[in-house]
Amino acid sequence: MVNKTRAKLFLVLAIGLLTLFFLLVVSWSLGAVDIAFSDTLGYVWNIIVNFGPMPAHAGEQIIWSRMVRSVAVIGVGIGLSVSGVVMQALIRNPLVDPYVTGISSGAALGATLSLLAGVSLVQVAEYTTPLAAFIGALITFFITMALAEASGGRPVSYILSGIIIGIAISSFTTILIVFSEDNRLHGAMFWLFGSFAYMSWTKALLIIIPVLILCSIILLYARELNVILLGDENARNLGLNVKVFKRISVLVVSVLTAVSVAFCGIIAFLGLIIPHTARMIVGGDHRLLIPTSMVMGPIVLLAADIFARIIIRPVELPIGAIISLVGAPFFIYLMIRRGKEYGV
Repeated sequence: MVNKTRAKLFLVLAIGLLTLFFLLVVSWSLGAVDIAFSDTLGYVWNIIVNFGPMPAHAGEQIIWSRMVRSVAVIGVGIGLSVSGVVMQALIRNPLVDPYVTGISSGAALGATLSLLAGVSLVQVAEYTTPLAAFIGALITFFITMALAEASGGRPVSYILSGIIIGIAISSFTTILIVFSEDNRLHGAMFWLFGSFAYMSWTKALLIIIPVLILCSIILLYARELNVILLGDENARNLGLNVKVFKRISVLVVSVLTAVSVAFCGIIAFLGLIIPHTARMIVGGDHRLLIPTSMVMGPIVLLAADIFARIIIRPVELPIGAIISLVGAPFFIYLMIRRGKEYGV
């Protein structure tokens, strides 16, 4: 049985990684200036060999700039997907994702307030808005969790609390933008719908490194997440300190989600679509579900990013809007057909 499980995971990951590599090359090839697929592979090889692009080679410079974006997309895809997996397990509800819990709305409010206040930090001014978004996401998440616990701590309490807090914060953010005469706030509208357009290597690394570390920690506790699905009482009988485990998991997920949205803005529904799709492929065992989601998330987000960049180029569509066009119908499907899967 163990060998069969490992073989299944290996097959899924092998196919997923090959698909991801193909999409990466496509992403590096297409843009305002298209580069032939074969030339792209050659440029990538030269960059690897030379530890970076040649200053005088325009093609390599273009590929290098697109690589920055791809690293960020992969990091966010992994972070939001794994966040969705863990939250669905903790709350035992397939309709939960980081967006539903209000985290993204909190990040948007934090970023907007930062722009409105004109706050800047010495030598790191470009990171002020992401930092404010990160803080806003964490504060909102803890408010949502506190409200859910105060209202009974049932699975449905978390969903309703997140929706209520998210709507309230989004409305406040919209009012700030509408009545502000600051052009920077009107420019923030693009950020509110998600974008990787202004990514740098520093920002990309600040996304992917924490995401990989936190996801590795979560992966170590895949068995405990399986136990949580049995219910709190059964989990206690099996020796798991449910209260402590949930609190630590909630903290890790809140940081993971905040890191994922702080630099690129709101990307809704990815944490809903990926866990459920991965569950259909490999089942509910988190030892399979988490790594599968870590591969599928970047694939879907990278495909959406390619579409957002080339569909009406040179104009770039907000990637969050692209994901939401798919995510909203998917959410409706889950709500109607799968809403009782976790006993909601």
